[in-house]
Amino acid sequence: MRARRRFGEALALLALSGGPALAQAPAEASLSLRAVLTSEAKPLRGGLTWRIYEDRPEGGKPVVLARSEEAQPIFRLPPGTYLANVTYGFVSTSKRVTLGSGTASDQLTVNAGALRLAGAVGDAKIQPGQLAFAVFVPIGNNPEGRLVRDGVKAGEVVRLPEGTYHVVSTWGDSNAIQRADLKVENGRLTDATLNHRAATVTLKLVAAPGTEAFAGTAFSVLTPGGDTIREAIGAFPQVTLAEGEYQLIARHDGKVYTQDFKVESGIDRDIEAIAKDP
Repeated sequence: MRARRRFGEALALLALSGGPALAQAPAEASLSLRAVLTSEAKPLRGGLTWRIYEDRPEGGKPVVLARSEEAQPIFRLPPGTYLANVTYGFVSTSKRVTLGSGTASDQLTVNAGALRLAGAVGDAKIQPGQLAFAVFVPIGNNPEGRLVRDGVKAGEVVRLPEGTYHVVSTWGDSNAIQRADLKVENGRLTDATLNHRAATVTLKLVAAPGTEAFAGTAFSVLTPGGDTIREAIGAFPQVTLAEGEYQLIARHDGKVYTQDFKVESGIDRDIEAIAKDP
């Protein structure tokens, strides 16, 4: 009877105290991060993607615990060891950080530079919308060993690891192509202008020089060796071509007309095929 009473008293005490004591979860710590370039002490202010991973020394695939695109993020995490990773353009770096209780801060160094590209013909700048660039890492004797990025626009800043890159500039959508090897240095923006040897020509089929062009004409531009460089349909399509010699073939109403012509760098002009029977 006495044991039953003591058991009841114990239950009453548990009810009053809210139940058995639970182990408290460890308090979260605060981790603030920033990134700097090798040759610059000021923190980077944009273009960053941060990720916090589980630290898995055994080499398993890490799990992303937190992510931020702020320049200087603050993460709230339980005490422990983590892998902090920051991506800046095509550059990525990681660092193992250990958190105790309270607040911690750390800095990651990003070994990166950047390219900003433009095009010109002679002293005249080419309109940015007419250009597209591709950036390659040379491998052995192949300058286009590995593509890093294509479709780069003129004036766009491309962040890259330090090194030498092969850049291909395409003006228009034909054969006006220029190449250059460019060096990217840590902490520096490299501005480069690739100078094209090309011009834009307007293709026409006319009854006589200087007269109105025939609509619905199918044009083909060929090299002297017979390779087709460009095809277009219309009254006066425009084509940007590398300097050199070409043959124009114009097809209209079942008839074919030809005209040899030469492209000189920086000289835009009309190329007229005369619609006359041989």
